[in-house]
Amino acid sequence: MAPASATERAAPRSASVEGLWRMEGYGAVLAVDGGRMREYQTTDVSCVKGFSARRTAHGEYRAADGTILTVRQEGARRGSLHVAGSAGDRQLRRVAELPAGCDHTMPEDPVTAFDVFWQSFEENYPFFAAKGIDWHAVRDTYRPKVHADTTRDELFAVFSEMVRPLYDAHVGVIDGDHRFYQVRPGTTVPGEKLDTKVKDHIVRRDLKGHKPQEFAGGRISYADLPGGQGYLRISGFAGYDKKDPTYAAQLAALDKALDTALTPARTASLKGLIIDVRVNGGGYDSLGLHIAERLTDKPYLAYRKRTQYTRPQPIPVRPARDTPRYTGPVALLTSGSTVSAGETFTQALIDRPGRTVRIGEATQGVFSDVLERELPNGMKVGLPNEEFLTSSGGTFDGPGIPPHLRTPVFTQKEFEKNRDSAFDKAVKVLRASEQGSLTSHN
Repeated sequence: MAPASATERAAPRSASVEGLWRMEGYGAVLAVDGGRMREYQTTDVSCVKGFSARRTAHGEYRAADGTILTVRQEGARRGSLHVAGSAGDRQLRRVAELPAGCDHTMPEDPVTAFDVFWQSFEENYPFFAAKGIDWHAVRDTYRPKVHADTTRDELFAVFSEMVRPLYDAHVGVIDGDHRFYQVRPGTTVPGEKLDTKVKDHIVRRDLKGHKPQEFAGGRISYADLPGGQGYLRISGFAGYDKKDPTYAAQLAALDKALDTALTPARTASLKGLIIDVRVNGGGYDSLGLHIAERLTDKPYLAYRKRTQYTRPQPIPVRPARDTPRYTGPVALLTSGSTVSAGETFTQALIDRPGRTVRIGEATQGVFSDVLERELPNGMKVGLPNEEFLTSSGGTFDGPGIPPHLRTPVFTQKEFEKNRDSAFDKAVKVLRASEQGSLTSHN
C-alpha cells in the first residue's frame, strides 16, 4: 500500500508539530523546532544524537539521505511519524524535556561504547528467546574483555562475536570500512554478481533466449510465457531510479513498470502469473504492498506490525483504484536470497484472496526495518526491533517463510544440469490451476 501524500498526512496548519516527541518502541526522542528535526537515540544508560532533517513543508522533513519523514499531531499529546516507504506509522508521545544525559556528550571510551551496544540490543531486539540466546550471559562473557586500552579493531571483533550467533541479516556492526553482517546458514547474500548469473540463466533456459521487458533500471522484468502465463521478476524494492533515491521516485518507477506489464488486456487474459523474488535484496516495504494492491479485488490484511512496546498495527492491502488488477492464480518463487522487503511482500500475499502458491525454498527470515544506532565512539550498529505478525499471531523471523512446494533453487547442480526446478514447477502448478485441479494453498 502506497503511503498517503504529504498533503494528506500533514496535520492542520493550526496544529503545531514542534516540540519534543518520544517515539514509542524505537528508543528515540525527536526534537522538532525552528524548521529542523533532531533525533536523540536513548537507552537506560545513554543518549546519543542521531539523524537530523530539515522542514520541507508543514509537518514534513527531509533527512540528509533524502528520506521524507512526516509528523502528524493526533490530539494534545499524541502524534504519529511516517517514514516514507515504511509500512505503517510510528506512534509519538509528547514529553516535557529531553531524557537525562542528552544535554552533554557521552564519553567515547571502549567500556562506555560496549555498555551502549549491549543495552541497545537488550531494550530493542525481540528475538533472543526464539533464537535461544541468553543476552545477559553474553555480556558476562565479553564485558571483562573490554577495558580502557581496547583498540577499535579489538572492540569491533568483540561486537561481531557477540551478535554472530544470531545469524540475523538485519544485524550489522559498522566502523568506517569495517562491516560485519551474518546471514542464515546455508543461504546466499543477494548481490549484483548473483543477480546477473541468475538473470542470464533465466533468459537462456526459461525464456528460451527471449529477453524480457526491463524496467526500473533492470530490477523489474516481465515476459509472456507460452500457454497464456506471465513471468514477473523483481530483484529488489529499491534502486529503481538511480538519479533520485527518494521513495516517491521509486514508486513512480514501479508504477510505470506495472502499467506497462499489467495492461488491461493482459490482466484480463492471463491464465497464471509467476512472480520471481528468489534473488531480492529488499528495500521499501510499501512497494511490495503497492504490487499486492494490483493482485486483488478485495481488501485484506497483509500483516500486523509491532515492537516490544507497542500494540500490533494492522497493515492492510486495498485493491488499487483506476488501474488494472490481476486476481488469478499466482505462483511465487522464493529462496534464502529473498530478503527483508522481499519477505514482507511474500508475507503480504499469504492471505491474498484467490490462489497463491509459494515454490522454492524458505526466505531469509528478516522482516523488520533496521533500527540504526550511533555509539558514543562513532561506531554504528543496526538491529531489527519490529515483528511482522501473521493472522494467527506468529512470525517467520529466523527460519523464514516456508514454501508450499519445496524445490532446489539455483544450486550448482541446477546450473550445471541447466535446470530451474522452481520455475518448471510453477508452470505445471499454474497449468493445473487452469484445469481446475489446484486447491488453495493459502
